Parts: sequence; C-alpha cells; structure tokens
Amino acid sequence: MQSARATGRIRGVTPDVLEQTLLRVVDASLRLSVMIWGPPGVGKSSVVREVAEQRKLPFVDLRISQLAPTDLRGLPVPDGGVARWLPPEFLPRSGKGVLFLDEINLAPPAVQAIAQQLVLDRRVGSYLLPEEWFVWAAGNRREDRAAVYDMPAPLANRFLHFNVEPNLEAFLRYAARRELPELLLGFLAFRPTLLHKLDPGSPAWPSPRSWEMAGRLLRADLPLAAAIGGPAADEVAAYSRVVHSLPDVVSILNGAGSGLSFPQEPSQRYAMTFALAGRPETVAQAVNAFVWLCERSDAEWGRLFAGQVLERMRNKKLEAKFIQAAVKQPALVRFLGEYRELVRPD
Repeated sequence: MQSARATGRIRGVTPDVLEQTLLRVVDASLRLSVMIWGPPGVGKSSVVREVAEQRKLPFVDLRISQLAPTDLRGLPVPDGGVARWLPPEFLPRSGKGVLFLDEINLAPPAVQAIAQQLVLDRRVGSYLLPEEWFVWAAGNRREDRAAVYDMPAPLANRFLHFNVEPNLEAFLRYAARRELPELLLGFLAFRPTLLHKLDPGSPAWPSPRSWEMAGRLLRADLPLAAAIGGPAADEVAAYSRVVHSLPDVVSILNGAGSGLSFPQEPSQRYAMTFALAGRPETVAQAVNAFVWLCERSDAEWGRLFAGQVLERMRNKKLEAKFIQAAVKQPALVRFLGEYRELVRPD
C-alpha cells in the first residue's frame, strides 16, 4: 500500500474489535507497528488511549502534523568539536508504554521522514526508543476529504493496517460506559445514519467524537449545534419533545408501572427503552425496568435495553448483583438464556 487511497482494500473493523485486537497485541508483547486508518471523529485516538489505560501503560500522544522536523529529531549542540543531537523531552527514555503518532499522514514529507525512522528503526539520530514501547499511528483517508500526503511505500509496509469504520452498536456500548445522556443514545438508535455524517459545507457535523461532545453540551444546557451542526441538532430537539411525552419512567423503575403500556410509535419506543436503561441508580430499579419491558414488548427491545443496562451496571460494579437478581425473575429467565452473549465477564 503506497497511500491512503489504498485503504479501500483493507477489511474494515469496528472500534471495539480494534480495541480487543490492540489489547491482544499488548498481551502478546508484539512489537509490531500499527497503522489505524479511518474517517475523522470515528474514535481512533480514543481506542488507543483506552487500551493504554486498561493495561496501565504510559501513553505518549504526538500530533505529528503539528511538529517540525527539529521537534522530533532534536537540536544540535556542540560537544568536543562535533554536533550532538539532543532529543526532545517528550520521547520516552525507559520502561514500557505506547508511543502514538497521530495524524501521521497529515504531516509534510519532511516530518514523515523523521517519523519513519521511529517506525522503521525505532530510533532518530542518537535517540533509541526503549525496547518495550509499542509504536502505533493513525491517519485519515483521502476519501474523507482530509488534506493527507501519500505514505511512502517503505513506511506503509512496516505497519499492520486496520481500517476503522463507524458502528452504532459499538458506539452505544462505549457511550453507555461513558454514561452519555440516554436522550442522545435513543436518538442515534432511532436515526443511526446520523452517527457519522460528514458535511463538507459545515465545520460542525455528526461523528462519534462530536456526539460525545454533544453529551457534555447537553448536560450544561448549551446548544448542540456547536458540536453536531444545525440540522442534526434540530432533529435532536424534535426527538426530545417525544421523550417528554413518555409514560412515567420513575414509576416503572420503582416497580409501580403495571398500569402503563409500552408506546406504539417507533421514536417513543426508542426513547422509552433508553430512558429505562439509562436512569436506574440501583439493581432493583434496573430489574424492575427489565421485567416491565420484557412483559410488554418484543425481544428486540429487551435486547437493546439489556445491552445498555449491562454496560451501565458494569460501570457501577453492579453487574454480578444485577444478573443474580434478574435470574430470579421468571419473565427474564428465558430472555437471558437466549441472549447469553450479552453477559460477559469484566
């Protein structure tokens, strides 16, 4: 592969598959350089950072496109009649970690040439990268309207290549762990094409990264258009009016929703399912919501609910208690038996 244009021949992976792959690379101590391709905002950098955090590895994030050649190579200083290069302080000197070269193909050729030495030889001038550090990189593709430079063939051939694609289910699981507002998650489940929709005519447009920013704006009661653009923000506003017309969610969580029915309108069904999954604070509330939903809806809604609530229970360290309580409910035993893949160990 000689340039970003060749990434079309790489089989796409979802962000969570990439995460699991990188975790296995770390666990197997494979010192193979990794190149992650994908559109802006798909979560490339977030996945790498999460892998480093999960394995408690130091993480050095270098935005290569913002560096000059001397920033990587260092500065020459006189030493006994010869010039000695002093490497920059941000390059690691010891231990084990992840050196991440982000936006590598946005960098001009002179900077890429220096980065190439780190990838090919694990050194720049007199600087030598410690043996136990991983070298991973990421970049956008030419078809994503990014102003990228072609990657030299010798550099590209030293990488393992992964092409990350937006994936709603993977994002919903990630967003549940991050406890993004259920309003946005329900909206995206209802309008999945808006998970990632590049708008060349606007600086703000929907992507996994901008939806995460939108969640922070929503909590601060600030306009979402600054993150996801006007058209998507208008749709969220219309959807929020649907949410406000839902049956009494609090009563259902508290086990007093026997007289309430599951909505018939699709947007209300998504809103109801994510509200029930996102609002429980206790195991009892989560089980009450699960039973209520399974008794009144089809399996697809129960599966959508279960995927979300299990991630949130995991995040609260309550998954085991939730499962123990759920299997005591006759309405849930059959469901949990049919969807065992939803339950996984931490």
